[in-house]
Amino acid sequence: MKNRVETFVEKYQLYKEDTIQQIQLEHRFNLVETFKIRKGMHVLEIGCGQGDTTVVLADMVGKEGKVVAIDIASPNYGMPFTLGQAIERIKQSELGARIDFHLETELLNFPITQQFDVVVLSHCSWYFESEQKLADYFKRLRHITKRVCFAEWDLRFSDLSQRGHFCAVTILALYSQFVKNDGNIQHVFGESQIVNLMAEAGFTLQDKETIDASFLQDGLWEMDYATSIQNEFNQVPSMIQALVSNYYDVMNENIDKKSLNSFVLIFES
Repeated sequence: MKNRVETFVEKYQLYKEDTIQQIQLEHRFNLVETFKIRKGMHVLEIGCGQGDTTVVLADMVGKEGKVVAIDIASPNYGMPFTLGQAIERIKQSELGARIDFHLETELLNFPITQQFDVVVLSHCSWYFESEQKLADYFKRLRHITKRVCFAEWDLRFSDLSQRGHFCAVTILALYSQFVKNDGNIQHVFGESQIVNLMAEAGFTLQDKETIDASFLQDGLWEMDYATSIQNEFNQVPSMIQALVSNYYDVMNENIDKKSLNSFVLIFES
């Protein structure tokens, strides 16, 4: 019997030869099931990226539903496929008719004239450069939905094998504070920060869950990127250099390397 990823790939003819994307899809299915997305829903996804979560949302809402997916990035951003290339592939599938993509789009300036059944932010909060910017987004959401589903990496690693990913995240967060870059970690937010910011925006936490993401490739990707920018810390204060050096030592210890888990938060107003 085919599993849900195999069924999805065959049904929509997406990611057929892309084993990396198929692994990512399994995690997105786990997240979206936790979000309790139903047929016919109208969903706004913030920070859609290359559409990893978007396609699963579109599958779950069905032909009568709709997904509006926005991202501030340009079509040329991303690798090994750019956002533009990834989105074009999705548009050519049956799911394309259910999704409206808007790249280079800032939520605070995006005209919205409808209420959404749910707004989803899936692994996108660390791209925000400041807490204030994320808080402004949350306040805008108060006017367009009564339900928000939020997912992000959980720094509270539950297994020693996830410590390398934790160290890489810390290194890259420090990197963004001292070296201007467009990497995917600009500001690290944890569960309590998100709960507090959402409360200030008028939302109440209804449910939370930890989702196993240890099987994903993201931890290794983050560690590789952290390794590639190690020499750039030569220009930062000596105390930060010493701190980062210790994180590199821990990150590179000869133990199994797995990704951090994800935490999911469900809010209602």
